[in-house]
Amino acid sequence: MALGTGELDVGRARGGDDDEDEREREQDSERGSRYPARNAEGPMIETRPFGRTGHMSTVTLFGAAALAQATQVGADRAMEALLRYGVNHIDTAARYGDSELRIGPWMARHRKDFFLATKTGSRTAREARDDIHRSLERLRVDHVDLIQMHSLSHPDDWDTAMGPGGALEALIEARQQKLVRFIGVTGHGWTIAAMHRRSLARFDFDSVLLPYNIFFHQNERYRQAFDEVLTICRERNVAVQVIKSIARGPWATMARTHTTWYQPLEAQADIDLAVHWAMGIPGVFLNTAGDLDLLPRFLDAAGRFQRRPSDEEMAVMLGQTRMTSLFGLPT
Repeated sequence: MALGTGELDVGRARGGDDDEDEREREQDSERGSRYPARNAEGPMIETRPFGRTGHMSTVTLFGAAALAQATQVGADRAMEALLRYGVNHIDTAARYGDSELRIGPWMARHRKDFFLATKTGSRTAREARDDIHRSLERLRVDHVDLIQMHSLSHPDDWDTAMGPGGALEALIEARQQKLVRFIGVTGHGWTIAAMHRRSLARFDFDSVLLPYNIFFHQNERYRQAFDEVLTICRERNVAVQVIKSIARGPWATMARTHTTWYQPLEAQADIDLAVHWAMGIPGVFLNTAGDLDLLPRFLDAAGRFQRRPSDEEMAVMLGQTRMTSLFGLPT
């Protein structure tokens, strides 16, 4: 079921449809979500156990960085698209602009429909504690399912966050207070797989998140480090999330046509290959890209997943799209 980009167009009014939509939402609020029946009519995205959490998450998670600059109307249409495809896992962050605020109104009606994850980029316990309470307020919930340490890749940040009085203490405290259920760690860059190994040795995290696509896979050092993290996580039943699956490279001097900080793949055929390749990694989850216009293409690809593309197919796509490094030269 392909979605037209107009369905997520934040600038177009829908006239009389708005009143009908409002009545439907009121009915959802009174009787519970009617979306499972709608989902049965279209392609459903595969679900997998999200590590040890007990939740069967869709392989494709909603990367809610896409809502950072969205209006509520645009956010509503994105959330409706998620429900049509059965996406049941949202990944946001305190530092994703207005994202948490845009998700909040939906939690009153659909909290039970989503595994809800957010992040704190703070490194001290006091600041992380404040972030958690602020996120709960913005999301309009009394707890989140997963709190993640955001972009923990620099050694100095790691030492602070993991040390006495560090952010990890606040996350453990929040779990004890039942404000969060599980704790994860995320990061970017060529060294993040190695940093995640260090983090997993320090604390028994429930999830990790890091970049991976065919370009990263081509780098032997990164591929080996990623595989090592994946092996550890499989042994411990830790969920693994990958980001940047459709990243093409830096914008450089090109005019920015999307809200992603990187230049994404745009053609549906290329997105299909990139998404299907990532979905073909056993047990791994992938976050959608941070752009609402790309969301329908990403979900459409995920809904049609049948097999992982061959290395030959990916090599052709890699050459034709000229995918490059997002993080400079490998270190």
